[in-house]
Amino acid sequence: MPEPSDERPLVIQRQRGDRLAFEELVRRTARLLFARAYLETGDAHRSEDLVQETLLVAWRSIGQVVDPSGFRPWLMSILHTATIDMHRRESRKKRGTDKYARDGAAVLRLADDAPTPSESAETRDERDRTLAVLRGLPSEYRQVLMLRYLAGADYDTIGRQLALTNGSLRGLLHRGMAMLRAELSRDEAK
Repeated sequence: MPEPSDERPLVIQRQRGDRLAFEELVRRTARLLFARAYLETGDAHRSEDLVQETLLVAWRSIGQVVDPSGFRPWLMSILHTATIDMHRRESRKKRGTDKYARDGAAVLRLADDAPTPSESAETRDERDRTLAVLRGLPSEYRQVLMLRYLAGADYDTIGRQLALTNGSLRGLLHRGMAMLRAELSRDEAK
């Protein structure tokens, strides 16, 4: 098995037709893709859709990868394009929404176990504020926090994905959380 942070052999194997190599590439990169998509959308379901779309495009076009060592940046560029496309589709849908679609959404919101509108708004505001602060953190802290707390990755997975030792990962998580808490406290004081 190749080095965890080196996907070159797996990319080459997949380009030669090995399906299992692509499955390993998915295992290594799916959490990173999800965390990045969630940072952009703030919605787990939309993020999962973006990851699936990204991996489908990657499956179909991995033969176009000229430099296998650039697999992750190539994959992230596919995710970026998919995110832009999703935003475009959603803005077109919003402009074309008809009365029946709006009424159907209103009926769905009437479920008994649903939070009240004020609870939903408060939760959404808090999530949006936290994501905005997270987006403003330096990338080394933002990445580890996203993978740990948004994607639910364990320490070993994060260490492999970002090529970090356990000690450096724990240090980044600790400092990143301290920065996040400080920024959120500062934001609340305003």
